[in-house]
Amino acid sequence: MKTSKKGIDLTEGPIAKQIILFAVPLFLSSLIQQLYNTVDLIFVGQCLDTDATAAVGASSMLITLMIGFFNGLSIGIGIIMAKAFGSGNKKRMQEVIHNAAGLSVAGAFILMVIGWIFSPAILKLMNTPERILELGAVYLRYYFICMGSVICFNSAAGILRALGNSRSPMICQFIGGVANVIGDFFFIYVFGMGVKGVALATLFSQTCACIVTVWHLFRLDAEYRLQVKQICIKKELTKEILAVGLPSGIQSMIITFSNMIIQSQINTLGVESIAAFTAYYRVETLIYNPIVAFGQAASTFVGQNTGARKLQRTKEGTKATIKTGVLITLVISFTVIWFSDFFFGMFTKDPQVIAIGSKMARVSYPFYFIYVFLEVFAASTRGAGKAVPPMVITIVNMCIVRTLLLVIIMHFSPCAQHLVAVYPMTWAVTAFCQYFYYRIGQWVPEDMRNQMKKEVQSDLL
Repeated sequence: MKTSKKGIDLTEGPIAKQIILFAVPLFLSSLIQQLYNTVDLIFVGQCLDTDATAAVGASSMLITLMIGFFNGLSIGIGIIMAKAFGSGNKKRMQEVIHNAAGLSVAGAFILMVIGWIFSPAILKLMNTPERILELGAVYLRYYFICMGSVICFNSAAGILRALGNSRSPMICQFIGGVANVIGDFFFIYVFGMGVKGVALATLFSQTCACIVTVWHLFRLDAEYRLQVKQICIKKELTKEILAVGLPSGIQSMIITFSNMIIQSQINTLGVESIAAFTAYYRVETLIYNPIVAFGQAASTFVGQNTGARKLQRTKEGTKATIKTGVLITLVISFTVIWFSDFFFGMFTKDPQVIAIGSKMARVSYPFYFIYVFLEVFAASTRGAGKAVPPMVITIVNMCIVRTLLLVIIMHFSPCAQHLVAVYPMTWAVTAFCQYFYYRIGQWVPEDMRNQMKKEVQSDLL
């Protein structure tokens, strides 16, 4: 199948080059997404008071969970679409696009209604102080409305990426980022709308990104471009999307929960350790985001090539993604460690906090390359349509194993740098499990198993 409208046909051409070209926009897009919240916090910190800052932060974990869950659903849409693209089935592509549009609109409407009605109750359940409850409810209500745009953007972006086009979603995300800065300036600084202004700025920016991204779907090839009259929700296709998307969304939520467990233990070690961990988590995104980008690239690559019945190319793509990802991760990790005082100094001026943060970095950052194996094997498995096994492996290791390790460390050596050692430990165990599942070949679609058996003792790594 030929490349379509700025997309890349990943079933043909040099593997490593295509993966890198596809992954870079994904990384930049995720980086821009991170900057959304950073800009909001800067404006809140400079223009508003402590109560406003707390009100915005009160629902941050809930928002992270929601975004992670719906990102997972967009992965399901993207994988089904990538397979259809790889097989050259334009009728199937048309069905996926219009079904995804129907699901997105329906999901957005339901979520917005629930959020507007129940935001105060949700914040009460989260033990939000009465002092900031009203402000927090204002912010959360508008963010629930904003989630409609987030859902539609993620679905549209997932479709474009499945077609090999990671550049356009990045540009759309950048447009949203610029709109966010403009919105924050006018709604908070000029109009003085406080917390409501923060929420409106986010709504404005996400809506801009959503509109521009969906517009690209109306400009696809005529055989499968988005047409309003054809938007629908088909039961069987929805089941297929959810079969991949729901486990991916749950997996994302599980990772967030596991980080919350570590945060709860860090919180027992004093203010300096809490501040250091906060900075550690922010700096960590410099290493983490490229890895996730390579995972997304692997998922799309495997999806397209599975659809095209190119099993050997699929396996070679997984290899190339791991090799490239490991190299880039090692370079970034050791650069961050080498200049750790500078990076941690961006978030705090306290020398004790910087010292603790640097120690934490030296414990876990050198081993971040292990996460590449974890992410790529899991992504490749999902790309072939097997989303449940990676989810189960993640739940067992990121929750059960990690919790046991935390209990042991807190008993024998309770300090921040030792606590973050659970990260590389659980990465290693999880990566091994993901590799084992990948190695036995159960991720290969059933109708391609015979092809795999005929390949003379081919090493899946």
